[in-house]
Amino acid sequence: MTLNAPSQVVFIIAVIIAIIAVIGVLVTIPFVSAYAFWILVLAFIVLAGGVLMKGA
Repeated sequence: MTLNAPSQVVFIIAVIIAIIAVIGVLVTIPFVSAYAFWILVLAFIVLAGGVLMKGA
C-alpha cells in the first residue's frame, strides 16, 4: 500500500470540518456541539481517504 499526499482540496475540506468541530466545543452550536468528537473523526477520515486514494 502506497501513501500519497492528499490534494489541496481534500486537505482544505478536512481542515474546515475539523475547525467546525473545534468551534462546536468552544461555542454552543445545537448539532455540532453534541457531536463534535464524531465530526472531528469525520475530518480525519476525509484526510485519511485523501492519503490512501491516488489522485484524490
